[in-house]
Amino acid sequence: MTWPRPVPLIGDRTHAAQRAADPSGWAFDEASVSALHAVIDARRDIRRYRADPIPAELLRGVLAAGHSAPSVGHSQPWRFIVVTEQGTRDRAAVLADRERLRQADLLTPDRRARLLDLQLEGIREAPVGVVVACDRRAPATGVLGRATFPDTDMWSCACAIQNIWLAARAAGLGMGWVTLFQPADLAALLNLPDGVETLGWLCLGWPDERPPEPGLERHGWSQRLSVDDVVVDERWPDDGDPAPPVSHLAAPDQAAVVAARDTGDDLLAAPESLGVLDRAVNRVLALAGPEPGTGTLVVVGADHPVAAHGISAYPTSVTSDVLAATRAGESLGAAAARQAGLRVEVRRAVPLDEPGDLLHSDALTPAAVDALVDEGRVLGGQLAREGLVCLGEVGIGNTTVAAALCGALLGLRPDEAVGLGSGADAAMLSRKRTVVGGAIARATAQHGAALAEPLTALAALGGAEFAVLTGVTLGAAAAGAPVVLDGLATSLAALLAVRLEPAAQAALVAGHRSRERAHAAVLTELGLEPLLDLRLRAGEGVGACLAAQLLLTSLGVRRTAGRTS
Repeated sequence: MTWPRPVPLIGDRTHAAQRAADPSGWAFDEASVSALHAVIDARRDIRRYRADPIPAELLRGVLAAGHSAPSVGHSQPWRFIVVTEQGTRDRAAVLADRERLRQADLLTPDRRARLLDLQLEGIREAPVGVVVACDRRAPATGVLGRATFPDTDMWSCACAIQNIWLAARAAGLGMGWVTLFQPADLAALLNLPDGVETLGWLCLGWPDERPPEPGLERHGWSQRLSVDDVVVDERWPDDGDPAPPVSHLAAPDQAAVVAARDTGDDLLAAPESLGVLDRAVNRVLALAGPEPGTGTLVVVGADHPVAAHGISAYPTSVTSDVLAATRAGESLGAAAARQAGLRVEVRRAVPLDEPGDLLHSDALTPAAVDALVDEGRVLGGQLAREGLVCLGEVGIGNTTVAAALCGALLGLRPDEAVGLGSGADAAMLSRKRTVVGGAIARATAQHGAALAEPLTALAALGGAEFAVLTGVTLGAAAAGAPVVLDGLATSLAALLAVRLEPAAQAALVAGHRSRERAHAAVLTELGLEPLLDLRLRAGEGVGACLAAQLLLTSLGVRRTAGRTS
C-alpha cells in the first residue's frame, strides 16, 4: 500500500521523484535568463554622474539586493553606510585624490601619465556614497565555515557589492567601486570601531556616461582575457601555467561638479583634450564664485629667528628688500603677476608676541596663531571678489620652517624633508637637518600627540606667513574663489587649511612642483597634481602666477571654443 507524501507547509515542497524527473526544473524561463546575462554583460564601473537624486525607495531596493547576498554561516557581516553629507564626501575625495597620486608614483612614467589621465572615482559627483563595511568582531571559530577560511566574511561582503552593482545596473543606475583609500583612513573618517573593516566606497547615481565596454579596456589600459585563459582543468598544471595577473608597479556640491564638467562635454574636441588643465578648469568652474577673468597675487613675508642658526645663504634683511621690491612692482613675483594680468597685494605678517627660534621655543603663541589666521581669513574673503587668489611668500629661513612642519604633519624625517633652499651648500644642508631634527624633537617632547593637530603644529614649528596664508586659503575657499598654490611654503599653508577644513581642498589648484625636496610629498597629501614642473626655486608666487596665466587662458579656451550640437 502506498500513502500520499506529506507536503510541508513551509520550506521545500518538492520531493526526490520530482527532482529526478526534471533536474533542470529549477531554471528560470529563457527570457529571465537572457535578461540576467544582459545585466551582467552591461555592468560597468561608472565614474561620471548626473546631479539628479536617487529616489529613496529605489535606493532601499538596491541595498536590499545587497542584503540578499550569500554569506558564510548566514553571518550577514555586511553593514551599508549611506553617505550623502557634503562634508563627508569632501573628506573622502581628498583621501582618494591623495592615494591616486601615491599609486601613480609607483608606476613607470608612461603608466603614471596614463593613470593620471583616467578619472578613477566620482565621489564628489555621485549623489550617494555607500561604504560597505564588514563586521569581523565575531570569532572565526564561532561562524560556520570561517574556521578554515577566515576571510570568507569579506568574500560575503564582496558578494553583497556585486548584488548591489547588478541591481543598480538593472534599474539604470550607475555604480563605481572606489578603493583609492588607505583602509585605516576611510575607517577613521566613518568612525568605524576596531574589528569593522571597509571594502571601499561605492558611488551611486544616474550615470553621465553609457560605456559599451569596461573603461580601462576602452582606454587601452588592459584587455579582457578569454574564458579559456582563466579556466584550469582538475589542478594547476606543471607547465604552461596561466600568466599571473598583470601588474604595472613602478568641495563644491555634487550638482556644481557635474555642471562644471558639462561645460566641456560639448566642445568640438575629444573629452579632456587639455589633460590636467581640463580638470583644473572643471575644479574652478565648480566653485560658487563667478568665473574668474583675473585675480590677485598675495605675497606674505615674515621674519624667522631660526635663521640665526646658520641655515640660510642670505641675510634676514633680504625679506624686507624683496617685500619692498614687490610693492614697487619690481620683484620677480610682481613682474610675473603683471604678465599674468594679476594685481599684487603685499603683507608683512607680524605676530602678537616675539617669535621663537623653533629649536629652543615655539615659533608662535596660540593667541598669535589665532590672530594671524583670522587676519588671513578676512584678507582671503576680500581677495576672492577679484577672481583667482594666488599665494606667494617671502621669508629668509622659511624652507627650514617648512621642513619642520613636514616632519610634524607628514612624519617625514629631516633627511626626507630638508632641501637645499636658495643657495645652500653641503655644510649648510647638514646644519638645516640638525636644526629641523632638534626642533621636531623639542616640539614632540613639549606637545606630544597634539603636535599632529594643525594649529598646534603651526604654533610650535611654523611661522607668521604660514599662519596668514592658511587663513587666506580658508577665507578664499569659503567665498568660492580658486586658490593657486606656489611652492612648498604655500602648499603647506594649504595643507594646514585642509586639515582644519577638508572641503577647502576643492578650491585648490597646484601651480607647480618646485625643487624643494618635500614639495611632492605635500602635494600628494593634498591629492593635487601640479600644472607645471619647471624645477622653480624662485618663491614669491612666481610659479603660481605662471600657472594662473595658463589657467586663465584655459578658461578662455573653454568659454570660446566651438561647440557641437
